[in-house]
Amino acid sequence: MRTYRDDDRGQVAVEFLGMVPLILLTLALLWQVVLVGYTYTLAGNAADEAARACAVGDDHHEAALRHLDGAWRAGAQVSGCPSGGGVATVVVSVQVPALVPGVGGLFRVEGKAGAVDERSSTP
Repeated sequence: MRTYRDDDRGQVAVEFLGMVPLILLTLALLWQVVLVGYTYTLAGNAADEAARACAVGDDHHEAALRHLDGAWRAGAQVSGCPSGGGVATVVVSVQVPALVPGVGGLFRVEGKAGAVDERSSTP
C-alpha cells in the first residue's frame, strides 16, 4: 500500500516555483546587456552624425541629439568639434538606463567619431 508521504505529486510545481526568481533574474540581466549594447550603438551613431555636421559647418550638438532616442537624449553630453589637423572630432556621452529607458542610469558610455573638415579644404 502506498502512502501520500512517499508520493512525488507536486514536486515539479515546487521546483518550478523555486526556479522562477532565478529565471527572472537571468532575463533582467540579459535585458540590461541589450540596453548597454544599444546605448553604445546610439552614442557611436550620434557622434558620427555630429562629426559629419561639424565637418561641413553645421550645428554638431543638434545633429547629435537628433539621432538619439527620447530616453537617451535627456542626459546626453556633446563635446568636441575643433578641427585640429583638418579632422573634426566629436565625443557624445550617453547615460545607460537601468532596465527601463528613461528611469535612472547606471553609467555613461562614450561614442567618439571624426570626419575630415571640409570647411578648410580647397578644391
